[in-house]
Amino acid sequence: MSGVTLNTVIKKYGETQVIHGVDLGVDPGEFCVFVGPSGCGKSTLLRMIAGLEETSSGEIRIGARDVTRLDPARRGVAMVFQTYALYPHMTVAENMGFGLKMNGHPKAEIREKVAKAAEILRLNDYLTRRPKALSGGQRQRVAIGRAIVRGPEVFLFDEPLSNLDAELRVEMRVEIARLHREIGATMIYVTHDQVEAMTLADKIVVLRGGRVEQVGAPLDLYRDPDNLFVAGFIGSPAMNLVAALPVEGGVVAPALGPDVIPCRPPSHVTDLVLGVRPQDIHVREGSTHRVEMTEALGGVSYIHCAAGSESKLVIETKGSHVEKPGTDVSVHVAPEEVFLFDKETGLRLR
Repeated sequence: MSGVTLNTVIKKYGETQVIHGVDLGVDPGEFCVFVGPSGCGKSTLLRMIAGLEETSSGEIRIGARDVTRLDPARRGVAMVFQTYALYPHMTVAENMGFGLKMNGHPKAEIREKVAKAAEILRLNDYLTRRPKALSGGQRQRVAIGRAIVRGPEVFLFDEPLSNLDAELRVEMRVEIARLHREIGATMIYVTHDQVEAMTLADKIVVLRGGRVEQVGAPLDLYRDPDNLFVAGFIGSPAMNLVAALPVEGGVVAPALGPDVIPCRPPSHVTDLVLGVRPQDIHVREGSTHRVEMTEALGGVSYIHCAAGSESKLVIETKGSHVEKPGTDVSVHVAPEEVFLFDKETGLRLR
């Protein structure tokens, strides 16, 4: 079990730079998730660690070894891709053991390692089946088993659940979390789904435009975002972000109503963005906001309100009472639940 260290890692395609000097440490046994929108560089960074993309400059270390220029096979990593990449004519056992067979491992050793991986992944009853006789989730478990039998120092996952339906994604998230607990290996996982990131990770790396925006534990990023991008990306539904103005005694956010919110921004910042989580907005009697749509999900509901000509609010409520579309309401927020950002720089104001 080894950690991974990136020192000022850069990736260029000709004159175009897509990874901009990333510095990052992943501790041994840690589950680290790269998350961000499409095109942010998360898969490119993962492929650089795997050796599938050449590193333009900087250093990649796995454990104590500098692997920056090593071939993928010599890095001690195993990668699980978005596509299962299973051989259709081979059984589950043959697919899982194929890499070891090609490397000349004894048959007895291959059988032992395949059996152990199958037990971990609950594939014992499927070892003689071919991929066409498996569900999508089972095929992905076979792909993970193929990685396990290699005994790598680091597991790399590139959006492994994106081809599965919603129910299977939830099931496989549980399976991957259980796998990490059982084998205790270092895992780096790429996803665009911040719910996957929040539920799986020990550490989240939020990427945008090939740069690291923030690194931290899931709840630390949720509770204490450094900037507008992280605040709006982490959390489902997303944080409400609205324009605000400093006034005597605090700030006013027209999208929330006329009340002065008693939180004081630095005096040098006059153009503000106020952020508040959907669950921290409270509905009360009034007529400042028109309910446009309600998502009633059972134990929780999401109210979508118009807040002026340009702004929208999402409000989370609990219980059976649901505001109907067309209803007029007012809202209230507590000052301790508010986040303030400098609109010009995007940085959090603390």
